[in-house]
Amino acid sequence: MRTLPLASLLAPALFAGACSSTPSDPYLVASDLPRDTSPSVPAADLATLVADNTAFAIDLYHQVRGEPGNLFMSPHSISTALAMTYAGAAGSTADEMAATLRFTLPEERLHAALNALDLALASRAEAASGDTIPFRLRTANSIWGQEGATFLDPFLDTLAVNYGAGLRVLDFAADPEAARGTINGWVEDQTNDKIRELLPEDSIKRDTRLVLTNAIYFSAAWAEPFDASDTRDETFQTAGGAIQTPTLHGSPEAGYAAGDGWRAVELPYDGGQLGMTIIVPEDLAAFEASLDAAALAAITSALTPHVVTLALPKFEFDAPLSLAATLQELGMPTAFTEAADFSRIDGTRSLAISDVLHKGFVSIDEQGTEAAAATGVIIGPTSTPPLAELAVDRPFVFLIRDRPTGATLFLGRVVDPR
Repeated sequence: MRTLPLASLLAPALFAGACSSTPSDPYLVASDLPRDTSPSVPAADLATLVADNTAFAIDLYHQVRGEPGNLFMSPHSISTALAMTYAGAAGSTADEMAATLRFTLPEERLHAALNALDLALASRAEAASGDTIPFRLRTANSIWGQEGATFLDPFLDTLAVNYGAGLRVLDFAADPEAARGTINGWVEDQTNDKIRELLPEDSIKRDTRLVLTNAIYFSAAWAEPFDASDTRDETFQTAGGAIQTPTLHGSPEAGYAAGDGWRAVELPYDGGQLGMTIIVPEDLAAFEASLDAAALAAITSALTPHVVTLALPKFEFDAPLSLAATLQELGMPTAFTEAADFSRIDGTRSLAISDVLHKGFVSIDEQGTEAAAATGVIIGPTSTPPLAELAVDRPFVFLIRDRPTGATLFLGRVVDPR
């Protein structure tokens, strides 16, 4: 029996914008069930989900850190898109996916917890003033199915209720390039045009039957923006030697911590709900090799309010990743083979994942962050916070996290800010 490919595609981007359908959207087939906008999810389930997703994020980082250059990805986006795919998996395929993705909640509670987290993230703009850059954090999910194919109602119901996703009908068989263009256009729309050509040429085939996409877009001002007149070139040490690069300067009130071989600062965004944590190790390779979920939690929990004299390089880059081999190496090979069982999608054993494509974009400047990827306002003590100084002048690891839940939305590395 020939296996038809199921492509699972991810589109994270840092920045948030209004996301709307375009007149060229294909026909939408949706479950009759509305999205559950008030899921009853115990706090323990949400905490378990965040811990599981963080463990997967670190696993993934270890697999891709050998890639040269800068890295940037959205573990939240990747987990969400693969959870949508997991909703259609069965047997050993589902078991391998759950183990690889570090899912420990029973499936029904897993999807509900992901829904609750997504809705919580969507509410983060309420605490932001938006005086300089409008605060936007938006995730969007969609399923793209082959015209004439049959998809099971329980699968469509799960995605509608928990992810707000409907199925858009395309004719991959007749015109795969046109279908690719339509999906890429949707991703561009959801990410304020920051993620372009998520699906490269020839990634969609005539025998493609299903594509699942998740896009995340984030844009926010720093709680304390930097003064552009203070930006000047500073030295940054790369593996190839010292370079000069435009560098932000300021003295914001921020979380600061120092440990054995590392220093870290967390810059809050407008509203205090999200923050960028920047970890500057003395030895990047050694730090990356030892990084695990416990070490990351120890760093973020050690952050305390300081007035930080900070020098931070400006940077902007995108980072495409093909995760098929990575996910197989992490423990879910069956999903990519003819032995795959996604029978809960269409009632057959004819579907398998062909690739998992991920692309991230991030940009920081004096005003804030744009990227395509909770309520925890830093309240300092009544006395003046202690002083600290940090020059980010060597390769560093950074993440953007939701402070109330601890969810890691984006994770990256800068070895060359140019």
